[in-house]
Amino acid sequence: MTNWEEAEVQISELDLLSSMFPGEDEFIVTDQLALAELKCCVENQSSEMPSSKVQFTLNVKPQVPDATMVEFSLFFALPLKYPTILPEITVRSPSLSRSQQIRLNTDLKNYLIRNCSSEPCVLSAREWVKDHALAYIDKETSSSPVVTSSSMETEDAIFTRVRKLTWKRILIRHREDMSLEAGHVEIKKQRKFSSFEEKVFDAHGNRGNHMDLGQLYHFLDERGCADIFQMYFGVEGR
Repeated sequence: MTNWEEAEVQISELDLLSSMFPGEDEFIVTDQLALAELKCCVENQSSEMPSSKVQFTLNVKPQVPDATMVEFSLFFALPLKYPTILPEITVRSPSLSRSQQIRLNTDLKNYLIRNCSSEPCVLSAREWVKDHALAYIDKETSSSPVVTSSSMETEDAIFTRVRKLTWKRILIRHREDMSLEAGHVEIKKQRKFSSFEEKVFDAHGNRGNHMDLGQLYHFLDERGCADIFQMYFGVEGR
């Protein structure tokens, strides 16, 4: 294909996506300037390619058998030579651990290499994620964060005690140490939590196995530690 023909294929596919997924939360073009340059290239039948890649997001919400809802976001960047070469795709979800996310993205890439050589593949990628992504979430071993704030001596004792409980795996993901010179008053001011307790944010009563991560984010945000959400899940909370 010539540069103009590849640009025309990209515009046709983007128009199709826009008509199929009109909802604002389904299909989001994140680089409008690149899209405008691509359209200009097609309209003028120009051989001069845009200066940047068109980037967009497709959100997929496959229905889980137990009635919970899990969202997967597919982040696309279309190379200037797409569809001659595959697009850059990253699938993310707050419900996936880092290792599960890596495995899912690797399998998706291998699927596209085998089945979508030199062909438009955005819809194929979306359908594959919709059909297969849930299998990468292990409900029985889903993880939860433990957040504490205390003196260093107490913190070490807390972790020693928590670590003795029945876990498949537990580790310290992030730790912040600060020097407090003002004694008890300053310590009380810096404390984020008043007691050690389990919090469950379940939007589906007893029907679901997944925590409502939006409620978890707001809980952390109210206590001044919203940054923990992105450290743990790898995505921004909302």
